[in-house]
Amino acid sequence: MTERVEALKERLQRGIEKTLAIFSSIQPGQWEAVLYEQPYPWTVRDLLAHFVSSEEGLRQLAQDIAAGGPGAPEGFDYNAYNEAEYRRLAGIPPEQLLADLKAARQRTLEWVATLTDEDLDRVGRHPALGEVNLETFINAIYGHQLMHMRDLMNALGG
Repeated sequence: MTERVEALKERLQRGIEKTLAIFSSIQPGQWEAVLYEQPYPWTVRDLLAHFVSSEEGLRQLAQDIAAGGPGAPEGFDYNAYNEAEYRRLAGIPPEQLLADLKAARQRTLEWVATLTDEDLDRVGRHPALGEVNLETFINAIYGHQLMHMRDLMNALGG
């Protein structure tokens, strides 16, 4: 495994450990606290569901780029995607979502471990960032969770 791949794996591992620790400390009454009002109210539970959805979706796009594909389709509407996923995952309890997120990140880590530096240099489309190399794309998986976790901690007074 190359240094670049190892660094990505380490960052993703640290990130998921922090994320799972914080979500595991959420008290029952906090799961329904609203974090975001727009475009529709997102609760703490909804954020966890969003992490499960985005982990899977972003990994699939990254795998497409690694295989020589374009990544996200041109004009991809990630707001519409998020809304559809919000509805799809609405009834899943937090305990199941935590297990799903842990498993999804494990699949991401296992896949990242198979990459080469040549793979990391491939360019494709990220849904929000546009054309980036695969290394930046994978780093954005970590950054996406970090951004939302800061919002969560602020909302919970941490």
